Amino acid sequence: MLTQLNIRNYAIVEQLDLELDKGMTVVSGETGAGKSIMLDALGLTLGDRADMGSVRKGAERAEIIASFDITDIPTAKQWLKSQELDDSECILRRVITSEGRSRSYINGSPCPINKVRELGEHLIEIHGQHEHQRLLKKDHHRHLLDAYSGKGELACKTRTLFRHWHSLNHRLHQLSAQNEEQTARLQLLSYQAEELEQLALDEGEYEKLVEEQSTLANAEDILHSGQQILLLTSDGEEVSCLSLLNQCQNLLSKMKGTSPSVTQTIEMLSSAQIQIEEASQEISHYMDRVELNPTRQADVEERLGTIFDLARKHRIPPEQLPQFQQDIQQELESLSMSDQALEALHQETEQARQAFLSSAKQLSKTRHKAASSLKNEVNKQLHSLGMTAAELSLSLTPYAKDQLNAHGLEEVEFLITTNAGQPPRPLNKIASGGELSRISLAIQVITAQSSSTPTLIFDEVDVGIGGAIAEVVGRLLRQLGENNQILVVTHQPQVASQGHQHLFVSKKTVKNKTITHIDPLSIDQRIGEVARMLGGIDVTETSRDHAREMLGLEIARCH
Repeated sequence: MLTQLNIRNYAIVEQLDLELDKGMTVVSGETGAGKSIMLDALGLTLGDRADMGSVRKGAERAEIIASFDITDIPTAKQWLKSQELDDSECILRRVITSEGRSRSYINGSPCPINKVRELGEHLIEIHGQHEHQRLLKKDHHRHLLDAYSGKGELACKTRTLFRHWHSLNHRLHQLSAQNEEQTARLQLLSYQAEELEQLALDEGEYEKLVEEQSTLANAEDILHSGQQILLLTSDGEEVSCLSLLNQCQNLLSKMKGTSPSVTQTIEMLSSAQIQIEEASQEISHYMDRVELNPTRQADVEERLGTIFDLARKHRIPPEQLPQFQQDIQQELESLSMSDQALEALHQETEQARQAFLSSAKQLSKTRHKAASSLKNEVNKQLHSLGMTAAELSLSLTPYAKDQLNAHGLEEVEFLITTNAGQPPRPLNKIASGGELSRISLAIQVITAQSSSTPTLIFDEVDVGIGGAIAEVVGRLLRQLGENNQILVVTHQPQVASQGHQHLFVSKKTVKNKTITHIDPLSIDQRIGEVARMLGGIDVTETSRDHAREMLGLEIARCH
């Protein structure tokens, strides 16, 4: 239940603090006074869109706080707990800056707008003055029936199951369409993999073969050059690098004196001698591995030729063939698994379809049962609202068997006949504006009775009616207020007189600023306001007497 509403610097409201009680609370005031401001502000705390125009001129920001007693709202407590928020209270706060930025809070914690809206569905249900226009849309008929049946969660579950099936089915069709193309690809890859397996090229083998082929092709030149190097470095009997270095070292040792330059030169020659010896040994070992082998050379060149041919065929460098083979193998494994995956997806899709159909059948059974009850109750209310010949009926038309729909197994439509003996027809074909208002009001009152939401708001839903019919509407709303918190914005004195409490909206200009006030009315003030609603601006004693008559027992009962 909404217990308190605090508004700061919103629209033309500078400061407003309202305490709200159980029962039916009436909100009235002259046209243009700002009766809807309170509801608009409340809507912002529930997640409605905001803009910089929401902030009162001259203020830096607007702030609205709505406090709720959720002692008897287990769904709201459960939602708060699921979000790891304090579930001992429920305070919604919305702050809007003059630059248009906006933030929402639940129990002091910042929360995204979509989360605020989720919570708001458990707290307040708003019936707007344009509800009768929504009644012309068949989608709204389905929503009303599901709300009346109390199976809104089942309808939501059915839509979720449908979306899951639809997503899987779309994916299944995509994979099935790709199946032929994948089969051709699988054949090609299998052939390529077989060629590469026959080649059996190891990682790094190509580079080694190229090096070996170069060595074999130049073996004679390599051996000849190597022999010459050995003669020049160490094996020459008369002149070699090592013999020359020995001579230099002998001459240096005969030099008199111990100059650092001489010592350094001897060390450098010794180091050069060691390096030349190592170089000579290295070239000798290399020559030991080089041989003139025409047969091996032919084998290597043939192997390289096969590698080059296969690399050209696949348009890749020869050294990339091993990686190419791995890639092909991985794709083969993936494609070979695709058939299994396709079958698994087919089974998953069918399971999702059956889950949706099971939920949809349960929803359909609930709808058919609720449709009969809703029809009878609405028709009873229509007769009390002066439409004695009107008969509402609900048409539940099954969709084609092969046509799955997110909303269930059938299309729901309200049909009406307003004259005896005439067949029922769609609302937009037969009902006038005034009749639509009454039909809409009857449906709203009936569906509200089965609503689990503790606070119901009716924003000028009595437009287009008056007199005795308005009095019936007032009594219906008051009856709802016995078990729910009802807020009713109205211009009808017959409706206003039925309220348990009454709020009056007024505005005045102070220092070139227009300010709206909302004040609770005392008994005497209520008499004056109902009299004003009866007689206009000039309130006569006759209209006050009429107002006392309308309010008498109700005021005594309230106070």
